[in-house]
Amino acid sequence: MAAADPVVHVRPGDRTEADPTPGIVREQAIGVEGLWAGVAHTAASATSAWPHHGNYETAIYVASGRLRMESGVGGRDVIEAVAGDFLHVPAGAIHRESNPDDDESQLVVVRAGHGPPTINVEGPA
Repeated sequence: MAAADPVVHVRPGDRTEADPTPGIVREQAIGVEGLWAGVAHTAASATSAWPHHGNYETAIYVASGRLRMESGVGGRDVIEAVAGDFLHVPAGAIHRESNPDDDESQLVVVRAGHGPPTINVEGPA
């Protein structure tokens, strides 16, 4: 990238489905060296499998709906987030997301790091 490079406009129809984890639909908007950005949709009452994001630090903004995040030993650390909340998922943190709401939740996800952005595993430590 150079100072003369133009700004890129990514419309909803330009996003591509990426990094599948059962229970979550992720759409990549931006994928460049060191940065991944997109959205994630979780259906009403759905629960995801257990992923981690390798060497990526992840910031999540709850755009609409609710997010229940389980992490830590045995998945015992639980955060209940609502629209307007941010969460930080440290690199390598195994977690599971669920949507306890009656409507789909929508998250804005931004990751900084390198390597594969999503690694699905059997469960928490």
